[in-house]
Amino acid sequence: MLNTALNNVHKLNNIVLIGTGLIGASITLALKKTHPALTVVGIDRDEAALSGAIARGAITDAGSIADIANSDMVIIAIPVRQIPQILADIAPYLAAHTIVIDVGSTKADVIVAARVALGKRLGQFIPCHPISGREHHGPLAAEASLFQGKKVVITPLVENSDANLQVVRALWRLTGANVVEMTASTHDAVFAAVSHLPHMLAFALVDEFASRSNAKTLFEHAASGFRDFTRIASSSPEMWRDVALNNRAALLAELDAFLVKTAALRQAVAESDDTALLALMQRAQTARGQWLSGQLDQFNDVPLNEEAR
Repeated sequence: MLNTALNNVHKLNNIVLIGTGLIGASITLALKKTHPALTVVGIDRDEAALSGAIARGAITDAGSIADIANSDMVIIAIPVRQIPQILADIAPYLAAHTIVIDVGSTKADVIVAARVALGKRLGQFIPCHPISGREHHGPLAAEASLFQGKKVVITPLVENSDANLQVVRALWRLTGANVVEMTASTHDAVFAAVSHLPHMLAFALVDEFASRSNAKTLFEHAASGFRDFTRIASSSPEMWRDVALNNRAALLAELDAFLVKTAALRQAVAESDDTALLALMQRAQTARGQWLSGQLDQFNDVPLNEEAR
């Protein structure tokens, strides 16, 4: 390894990208902007996705698991329930210098799978989660700027070497992202609340409307408020099904908390309690304004370790 993190990333000449959808293709598009000679071999069960990734310039060519033997890094960008099998598949091909990262929305389950599958190569696996995306998916929706100014969470393992961590931090910075580090359990609890729950609610609301006898009328009259609230229901159902099941305990806790809040809201409406309704809405309006303006000191907090180097 070279001395600096940036030079370490320069040593990543050959990458294997497993999953050529929105996130995976956006990572390699971002890296190729600063390292145009980077070779990226794509692996995907979807031939159309592979073709799209080649057309976009996100991958150099399609390949197979055997190509991992010659790679400097493997990026796993597939639905989280597919990751355990992929980790088992790649383990025999990993060289001692090859770094493996994933981009899954859940972390504790992925780490358990890695401990089972990778054995002595476990320290080469660094779990990651870029907090960025779009409601559309696939390589044609990918953008080199997708991670610009966004957070990427790394949940390091005690087995990870500092040298490998430096490479991964530097790689994400090259995409324009800010790196945050936390434990896997903290990650799964936080994102069950701020990401997984909102996606479930959006899917559920659209499905509920679509199942009604007057669905056509409802959708004909739905305007920007409904469109904005349900935008994320256009996300990949397969990916979000996997997230829901793999982070089940944390998501159930958030659903239960939300049910308590909606029960209180229902009671206020049923009792025509204008004071309770107004108070709830004012608290929410104030909190959202503080969040959007960056006034985060107004909120209770358990500090996280933001890696700012």
